[in-house]
This record gives sequence, structure tokens and C-alpha cells, in this order.
Amino acid sequence: MTLKHVFAPLTLRHKTLRNRIVFGAHTTNMATDGLPGDRHLGYYLERAIGGAAMIVVEPMPVHAAAVLTRGNFRHSSDDVIPHFARITKACQDEGAVMIQQLYHVGAHGDWDNSWHANWSPSGGPSYHDNDGSRAMSADEIEETIDAFVQAAIRCQKSGFDGVEIWAAYNCLLDQFWAPFSNQREDAWGGSLENRTRFSREIMRRVRAACGDDFIIGLSVSDDPTTGVFPTRDEMVEIVALHDAEGLMDYVTVGAGSYVDFQKIIPSFQYPENLGADLAQRLREVKLSAFVTAEANIRTPENANTVLGAGQADLVSIVRGQIADPHMVRKAEAGRLEDIRGCLSCNQQCWGRRGRDYYISCLINPSVGHEFEWGGDRFTASPAPKSVLVVGGGPAGLEAARVAAECGHRVILTEAAPELGGQFRLAGLQPRRAQITDLIAWYARQLTKLGVEIRFNCYMDADDIVDIGADLVLLATGSLPTGTGFQKALPQVGELPGIDSGNVWSTEDVMGRAARLGTHVLILDEGGHWKGIGTAWHLAEAGHQVTIVTPDAMIARDLVRSATDFSARQTLAKLGVTFITESALTRWSKGGARCVSLLTGEEADIAADSLVLATGNRTDTTLLEELRERGVNVQPIGDAAAPRLAAAAIRDGREAVLKLCQTH
Repeated sequence: MTLKHVFAPLTLRHKTLRNRIVFGAHTTNMATDGLPGDRHLGYYLERAIGGAAMIVVEPMPVHAAAVLTRGNFRHSSDDVIPHFARITKACQDEGAVMIQQLYHVGAHGDWDNSWHANWSPSGGPSYHDNDGSRAMSADEIEETIDAFVQAAIRCQKSGFDGVEIWAAYNCLLDQFWAPFSNQREDAWGGSLENRTRFSREIMRRVRAACGDDFIIGLSVSDDPTTGVFPTRDEMVEIVALHDAEGLMDYVTVGAGSYVDFQKIIPSFQYPENLGADLAQRLREVKLSAFVTAEANIRTPENANTVLGAGQADLVSIVRGQIADPHMVRKAEAGRLEDIRGCLSCNQQCWGRRGRDYYISCLINPSVGHEFEWGGDRFTASPAPKSVLVVGGGPAGLEAARVAAECGHRVILTEAAPELGGQFRLAGLQPRRAQITDLIAWYARQLTKLGVEIRFNCYMDADDIVDIGADLVLLATGSLPTGTGFQKALPQVGELPGIDSGNVWSTEDVMGRAARLGTHVLILDEGGHWKGIGTAWHLAEAGHQVTIVTPDAMIARDLVRSATDFSARQTLAKLGVTFITESALTRWSKGGARCVSLLTGEEADIAADSLVLATGNRTDTTLLEELRERGVNVQPIGDAAAPRLAAAAIRDGREAVLKLCQTH
């Protein structure tokens, strides 16, 4: 596939972009004491090396009232300048144009991070938490405008080629735009002219302060269904008003808002190319500014389609370049099959950011560790070893790949006839085929790297000893306990009646071993895709599904990845019944006895089959025998302890990197 639209250069004010792929702004939460350090440098530099034409560094809060996360940069301080200067120079030396986003969240601030009251046009509610905000005075508006200008000046002194002014997702600027959040009756409210005065004045003064050789972008978002934010027609009018005054060089179009939060970082549950619709509308009015489309545009192929259809001039791919920082270089070299595709799972990017950690990536554990691990690249070991990897799940696949990349001789054995382990079963859940795509990517990489793969190969201790590898990486996974033990009832070791039959694990269901009746009861202790995705699969297959969870909500663990609400919506529309803050006290052929954890009241649930989405256990028998026989063995993934796939892939990577460091 030719990607001629992606690799057409573009002149943006005083700079020429080498292609049309942007690494757009997103909060990495990597700052230490408000300053960008080696973690930031390694992260952005890897994407510049990987071919991104323009990098928009994560948002800088311009004022104390704008601080949102622990990892935000210091606002209103020149202390950041030398730290950013190292990043801009390093990335520019690799050919990337460097922009920094400037933001103010307005009503949606976080006072116990900022230690400042939230400011907004008219004192509207926060959609970040339950705090309110106060209407800004005219002096505070002027103070905030100047804060944007001073922040832009600091960016210029830091070596940035420009700034992107954030007016997306119902932040402070577009809070002024929307009558929902702006009921002012002064010069800053009322007419469209007045409601856009704040943003236009910021951009006008930034241009005056920073001069002509400085790029100014505007970031907006598309949220036409909420009913209180600008429609697409209104958004086109707003952007065109700014464009008519020549205030920006480009406009970036995202999706969602603080009210419809999950579209901001759309998971696999959403269609691709969400930002392209409004971007196309803006291009159709022939703005002088270039238009960038973002939001779930995951691949170079998608980018080429959007560009070729005339929907945008540029495309921002964020999570795709988090997952594979060398995406652009690979695409340019015609190596599309070598790109490690984002799963759109949000588990380690937004999932870690949502817990106020620095971000990483489920499938690329180098994210946030580039400065420690030498990026997402590998060097040949000066002393190659023989490595036996037992188990072809995510931990084993990553370990085998990285070991081969480092020049080691690798044998991978898998007891099943195909790769993937339990991870492959997750890929069989609805809309999660990106997982099976990733497993296919691993298979291609292992073949290219000359890894010897042995399928249908169950290994006991004698088999492993006979191979005589220098290092054995045990990636044999974990197994369901099958006991029905519930953390909510720790005094009950085994669910009474579990031996009466028709009890299955989620692995049985997704592996097509389960023989289920019409009415299926799922006991979900994890609140993650293991239970939720299985329920979705069964409901789509026509089963009547009931989920029982000890949590206060279904899909509790998916909150951290901003995927929970859409999951519950889908299940509700499929007729799935939710029973929360409850546990099972007995199973029988007619169904289950359920107890409320709140009141202690019990009730019967009619069901033909019980599916357990509960914890797994690791069998250490093989590990212990190998250690007793003096084998150099290390457990990785669930063989070390049952966890999610992100931990397994990181284990696989880290085990081999440590091997390389010791020789």
C-alpha cells in the first residue's frame, strides 16, 4: 500500500513538516517537581527518532487555577526553560517540529492539586469532581490572558517552534464559547463575538509577543450530541471567526468533552477516525489554517485514507505512536506489517494517568522507561546465549522476541497448537480483535528473527533439562482455581454446591469448552474485561446473562481506563442484568443463592450455568523442580504471579534486558 498522502511534506509558517503525522498533545504525568526530566526527554526523543513530523508536548497549565494533575509542569515559572530546551533541541535535531500545548481547565480544575479555587466564565460545575467554580472578574480574565502570553514567551525561550492553544473538551476557552457555561452579560458574554473574545484576545496577544516566526495552533473538539456544547455548524462558525483574523496556523480537531469523557480517549468500543467528521467540515469552508484530525486514528493506513479523502491536512496519531514509536519510519520504509498496533485499550496510558502515575503502554513497556532502556530499540549482546522460553502467551512472546532482537538463540515452546495463551481468548471477545492482530504481529516478528517455535509441545522438567539452555524463561501462565472462592466471603474456602456441575471458567467459555444453558450467571470479582467481555460475548450469542459482583458498580476496574460506562451501556442494551454489592452463598442445578453485602438479605437467582470470573493461581511445581535441579530459570508473566497482560509483557521484556546487562 502506498502512503503518498502521509509522506507529502507541508510548510507550516516558517517550518517544513517532513510528513503529515503529528504526535499530538496528551498528559504523560512524567514531571518531577513540576519539571520535565530524563523520562520526558527519552519519551519524546524516541518519537522524533521514529519519524513524527510534529510533536505537541503535553499541556502546560498557564496559571495556578489551571493545575490538574500531580505531574503537571510548573506554571508561571522560568525554571522550566532550561529543562524544556534540552528536549526541544534533541527532538529538532532528529527532524521534528516542536510545539507545546497551553491550557486552562476552567471549572474542571482540581483544587487539592492546584490549591487554588476553580475559575470559570459563570461559576459552572466541575465535571472533574464535585467542586464548583467561581465566575471570573474582568481583572481575573485579563490576568489569565496575560498568563497565556507569558507561557508562550517561555515556550519560545525554551526553543519550541510554536504553541497550541487548548480550547477543547469544555476547557476554559470553550467554556466561554458555549452559552451553557457562559451566561455573562458583559463584554465577555452574550453574542458570539463576545463569547469568543477571550480566545481571540489570547491568540492575538501571543502573536504580538512572539512574532511571525512562531507557529500558533488551536485545539478544539467535536461533541455535537451532548446538547449543550456547540454543534458542528456552530463550531465551524467559531473556528472560522478565529481564522478570519489570521489568528492560527492550524486547528486540531478531537472528540468528546468532560461531559462525554470516554470519547476523548476512545477505546476499541468506538468507531475509528472520530475527529475526521468535523475536520472535514472545517476543510470544506476553506480556512487559511491547516486542519489536523485526531481521535482514534490508529494507523498510517487510516491516516492516509483521511488525508486522501480531503478530510484533513494533518493527522494526529497519539496512542499508535505510544505503542510503536517507530511507526512512521516503518511506514515510510514500506514495513507496515512490522508496526505494533495499538489495542485502543487505555489500560496503561490513560489507565495509569487516571491513577496519577506516569503513563506507559500495555504492549510497549518501554514507554516511560526509554531513558533507562535505550528507547524501544535493542543492541546485539556481545555474548549471545541460548534461551528457552516455555509458553507462548504475552510474556513468552515478548521475551522470545526481545531475546532474538538482542542476538540470542531462542527456542519457544507452546503446549497449544497456536500462540497467545489466555491473551488469545481475550481477543475472541467482541471488538477485541486487535489483540489477535497483535499475536499475529508477534508470530511474524519471531519468524523474521529466526526463533524456533515448537507447537503442541508440553514440556516437563526432563525435557527442559535435555535442551540445556543457558536461561529458561518459564511463561506457563496461571489457571482458574475452580473453587468459587470469593474475596467478599474470605471465611468460605469453596462455594457450596460447586461440585453439582454446570460451573465453568471464563477461559472455558472463550475457549469454547463450556456447554452453557440459556440462563447464565457470571460471578465477576475483577470488574475487568475478563468478566465483562465474556458477558458481552454471551449476551450477543443469545444467552440471558446476569452479572453478580461484590463491587458497587459493574466494570469497576475499567473506570481507570475510561471504558466502564460504554461497557455498561452495551451490556444494558443487550439485556444483561446487574446485581451489585453481592456474593454467592450456594450453587445448585437450579441456580444460585445470592446475599446482599449491604443488608445480609438473601435471594435466589435462577440460572442454568455459572461462569466464574474470579482470581487465578500459579502452579509452581515445575519451577520448584527446575530450581532443585540447578537450572537457571526465571518465571515471567502469570508464572511469576497472576496479573494482567501489561505485567506479563513487561516481565518478558525486562527479563531479557537484565540478561543482556549481565553479559
